[in-house]
Amino acid sequence: MSRRVVVTGLGTVNPLGNNVHDSWENIKQGKCGISKIEKFDASDIGIHVAGQVKDYDALACGKMEKKELRNMQLFAQYAISATAEAIGDCGTDFSDISPFEVGVMIGVGIGGIEFIEQQYQRMLDRGASKISPFFVPMMIANMAAGEVAMKFGYKGDNFCTTTACASGTHAVGEAFRKIKDGYLTAAVCGGTESAVTKFVLGGFSTMHALTKSEDPMDASKPFDKNRDGFVLGEGSGILILEEYEHAKARGAKIYAEIAGYGATGDAYHITSPDPEGEGAAEAMRKAYTEAGLRAEDVTYINAHGTSTGLNDKYETAAIKKAFGDAAKNVRINSTKSMTGHLLGAAGGVESVVLALTIKNDFIHQTIGYKTPDEECDLDYCTEGSIEMPVTAGISNSLGFGGHNATICMKKVTD
Repeated sequence: MSRRVVVTGLGTVNPLGNNVHDSWENIKQGKCGISKIEKFDASDIGIHVAGQVKDYDALACGKMEKKELRNMQLFAQYAISATAEAIGDCGTDFSDISPFEVGVMIGVGIGGIEFIEQQYQRMLDRGASKISPFFVPMMIANMAAGEVAMKFGYKGDNFCTTTACASGTHAVGEAFRKIKDGYLTAAVCGGTESAVTKFVLGGFSTMHALTKSEDPMDASKPFDKNRDGFVLGEGSGILILEEYEHAKARGAKIYAEIAGYGATGDAYHITSPDPEGEGAAEAMRKAYTEAGLRAEDVTYINAHGTSTGLNDKYETAAIKKAFGDAAKNVRINSTKSMTGHLLGAAGGVESVVLALTIKNDFIHQTIGYKTPDEECDLDYCTEGSIEMPVTAGISNSLGFGGHNATICMKKVTD
C-alpha cells in the first residue's frame, strides 16, 4: 500500500514567536530572534547570545494546568503548545477515526537536561535519597511524545527520535512513512528542545562549536566566510500529517504534500560531517527521487546551515553532489540565521518553514551574511527575501554521529 501524505496543520514556539503567525511575519520581515542570554550569566565561558523563547505562557494553549507545570520540563511544554496550535490549525481533532490511527512522533536531541542539572546538585547537597521521584519521567526525551499523546488522546505509533540535530526531521520522515505505508491515517510530528542552560553551553563551548559573538545580529551567519560557530536555540515545531484522501474528503486546508524522505549515515566521525558529503547527498537524492522529482525540479532548499566552519562548506559540497549542474540554480537559505540552532527541534521548525514557503511562494533571506566564502559559492538568498513560485523544496538536517535526514515537499496540484 502506498498513499499520498499532506501537511494540514502547523504549530510552533521558537525565538521568532510563540505561534506560526508571529513567527512567519517576523521571518518575512527578516527579523533576528537571537538575543543576549537573559536566564543566567555565561560570560565566564565566553558565550553571550542564544535563540531564546520569549514571553512563553504554557497555560495559553488550554491544555496544561498550572499545578502540573512544576513536574513537566519546558521541552514537553513547548511540544504541547505547538501541537495545540497545529491541531487547531488543521481543523479537526480526528475524533472521526480510531485513536489508534493517529500517531505521535516527536524528535528530541537532549531532553530534560536542566532538571538533570538541578537534581544532580540536589544529590550533592542533600544525598541521593532526596532526588525527586519525578526525575526520570521529567528528563527522558520521549516524554514529549508521551505527554502530547496523553493530552490529545492519540494512541497510534508513539515514539521519540533522538539523532542529535537530525531528530526533528527524522520524526517527520518516519511519520510520513507510517501514513504512506498504511499504518496510520494522521500523525503529530516534529521536534522540541529546551537546552539553553549554562551546562549545555559549556559543553558546546569547550568543543569550540559556539560563536563567541556578543552581537545578536552578527552571531549566526551561515555560509559567511567569517562564521565562527552556531547559536544555541530552543523551541518546538509541530506538523500534522494526514493521508491525502482523508484530508480532501473533509475539505482540509493543505499546505503542501510531503512526498519524499531520505535518511543516511556518514559512518565517518562523532561530530564532523563527511568532507565528501556523500551521506548527506544521498539523503537529498533519496528524498527528491521518492517524490518523483529530478534535481532540476527542486526550487528551494532549507539548509541545515548552522554557521559553523565545517557544516556549511561540507553541506555546500553535498548539495553540489546531489544536484549536479542544477545546484547553481536552486535557492538555498538557513532559518538558523534567524533562530539559532534548536538542536532536536531544528528539523521540526524548519519543516514548518518549508511548508509555509511552498504554500506562500516566499523564500526568506539568510540574514547576517556579509562576506562571501569561496568554499560556499551557491545562492544562499543573502540579498533579501524572494517571492517566486516554489513548486518543490527540501529541508536538510545533519546530526552529530553522522545522522543525515532530508524531507521533500511539493505543491498539491490535484
